[in-house]
Amino acid sequence: MNRILLVEDEPSLRMGLADGLRSEGYEVEERSDGAGGLERALGGGLDAMVLDLMLPRLDGFEVLRRLRGVRNDLPVLVLSARGEESDRILGFEYGADDYVVKPAPLREVVLRLKAILRRAQAVEAGGAQPTAAFGAVEVDFQAYSLVHAGQRHGLNRKEVELLRYLLAHAGEDLSRARLLREVWGQEHANASRTVDTHVFRVRQKIETDPERPRHLLTVRGVGYRFEP
Repeated sequence: MNRILLVEDEPSLRMGLADGLRSEGYEVEERSDGAGGLERALGGGLDAMVLDLMLPRLDGFEVLRRLRGVRNDLPVLVLSARGEESDRILGFEYGADDYVVKPAPLREVVLRLKAILRRAQAVEAGGAQPTAAFGAVEVDFQAYSLVHAGQRHGLNRKEVELLRYLLAHAGEDLSRARLLREVWGQEHANASRTVDTHVFRVRQKIETDPERPRHLLTVRGVGYRFEP
């Protein structure tokens, strides 16, 4: 039974979500503010977190930022009424694994939650190599970090998953839509800036000259190609 932390300040919505998730077989812990949610998330013993953004004491963005400063292994599904593209991009930049806009049917929340749990469990099961090396870069997927030319850089969960996918499909022209579908589990074309933002961040860490990349190349009119 997966244990889920639900952080939502609206009592009726929190109760409905918690009851719905329990009916799907999840064990649910509830918190009504950002500070309490962060404290519990840092305490361990959880399989995932469902996080609202507009919370008292600490907003959801700050919860994500502080959480990812300490641990990257807890999958986080953001569930928020803030549906602007800029909010979605910021959520992913801070380390969200998925982002669902309210109001959303319970079925969609459950499916998205299952998807991020499935991806996290696949990594923990050891289905992929724990390390990789290319050029002057050494990646430690388990430690969520890489070393480039002697300098260590931290990676958030999505950067790790993106690098894994790029390495597994080296030499292929990868569209933004394919990356969204395979790495983020999304089909929304208007979320393609999310891919560009993460590519930019990864380039800063793996390229000697990010303006003239050797490894993570732009394929005009398509998307990207990884050349190890």
